Amino acid sequence: MNIPACIVFLAGALFKASSNALELQLQLKTSSRTSLNPRFLSVTIDASLASEPKYIAFLGSQKLITLTRGLSPAFLRFGGTKSDFLFFDPVRNASREENIIWNLTVKQDVCDGRKLPFSVQQKLWSQWSVQEQAILKQAYTETYKNSTITKHTVDLLYRFANCSNLHLIFGLNALVRNRDDHWNSSNAKLLIDYCDSKEYNLSWELGNEPNSFKKKSGLYVDGFQLGKDFITLHDLLSKYKRYRISGLFGPDIGQPKKSSQKMLKSFLKAGGEVINSVTWHHYYIDGRTASMEDFVSSKILGSLSSEIKTVLRIVNETVPGKLVWLGETSSAYGGGSPGLSNTYIDGFMWLDKLGMSAKLGIDVVMRQALFGAGSYNLVDSDFEPLPDYWLSLLFKKLVGSIVLNASFKSSKNVNVEKMRVYLHCTNINNPKYKVGDVTLFAMNLLNHTQEMQLPIFLSGKFVDEYLLLPGKAGLLSTIVLLNGQVLKMVDEKTLPALNGKQLDPGSPLILPSMSFGFFVVKSAKASACL
Repeated sequence: MNIPACIVFLAGALFKASSNALELQLQLKTSSRTSLNPRFLSVTIDASLASEPKYIAFLGSQKLITLTRGLSPAFLRFGGTKSDFLFFDPVRNASREENIIWNLTVKQDVCDGRKLPFSVQQKLWSQWSVQEQAILKQAYTETYKNSTITKHTVDLLYRFANCSNLHLIFGLNALVRNRDDHWNSSNAKLLIDYCDSKEYNLSWELGNEPNSFKKKSGLYVDGFQLGKDFITLHDLLSKYKRYRISGLFGPDIGQPKKSSQKMLKSFLKAGGEVINSVTWHHYYIDGRTASMEDFVSSKILGSLSSEIKTVLRIVNETVPGKLVWLGETSSAYGGGSPGLSNTYIDGFMWLDKLGMSAKLGIDVVMRQALFGAGSYNLVDSDFEPLPDYWLSLLFKKLVGSIVLNASFKSSKNVNVEKMRVYLHCTNINNPKYKVGDVTLFAMNLLNHTQEMQLPIFLSGKFVDEYLLLPGKAGLLSTIVLLNGQVLKMVDEKTLPALNGKQLDPGSPLILPSMSFGFFVVKSAKASACL
């Protein structure tokens, strides 16, 4: 497809609206509503950040904690490929940087008021670009080395999650095997013992994308054996009063190709009963070959639906009623696509994935990653929030857990696949709104501005508009504007106010070409939300 040049270079311009206004079909009453996990939008920290434990000191940043706290409640998954190459050493000395942060914060159990020293930040920043390239090279070549983490690594990670009001999920190494090919739990026990002694409340995973173990490590573990390994971990956790009822999630299978489907089925048959939720991973495209057109392709966006349905079918056939999570997901694999995954254009994939996942019954979606190596992060290496961070923050503030139905009346003149719309009850924890209000979020992939018209029964309601548009660089901007105002932090402890623009009753909802936004219909009195 051809993306109009004006979209790339002009930010926030409201082009002349199409005369073909789409009428929204909104279902506000439903007998079988879908209710999501309060932590539906969650985030990850890739275990590669601990390839050298000193870089965990980045998590001592007050600014990063403030940004992360804005996304609570959420899970924080510490996992990824590198988690299967990490070993916990309870006697190894921590790095100088880890010790500094530990003494400033963890030792005193401080969440506010202490900073990552600027001298430490400068030193880490000066070395990070080289480390980041080394991490990405390992991912591209699929050659991974074992690394060791210390007690301070665990302390800093837990402190970061705790201070951010996130619940930590720790991914354990599944590639420590006995001669009989069973999982060796001895190193995991050392880590669990330590976490228990520190009274850390967290949940657990075992292994990452087991379908690719052979490619990455030379070891093959079948789904049935992995299921038995999870039973071993479950039995181990049951010996700790603290972890008897802690979460256990897995198997973090890759996208559901035939071989992965077979592994998932055998895993669930063997060990599905001991896990709380079934986890799988999804990426739309290869970050090394991705194009702008890919990020706004309705065909590529629509491909997620069939994969979700495939996983749900397998789960319902083997462990009926078990919740399903997207345990790791983003736009492009391989660390993302530089200049695309970290810009405004990525928001189409991210927002559509959230809407479609919620609509089809996925309970939690974990964004890869909050911070770290690569281009798909919500926050960059200077702790500056990227466009998808602001999109995620708005989603958290405006979108509630009850999923409703939204669609358009058919039109001969408009490709409705390029006008993508979702509807939820409004977040009941937002003090600006009342129970019964509804939040609509929509994307316009058309090459012209499009009007949307609320149905007659809502036409007399006030609507708050939250229109997100890119900065001067257009779709490739790392700056995003909310109703014309650039979004940025007030200071390292303060997020900006997210204010909507009130539209008068009867006003059309207008989306410029290649843009997305949220619309809160006030006093909708939706019965499904009451």
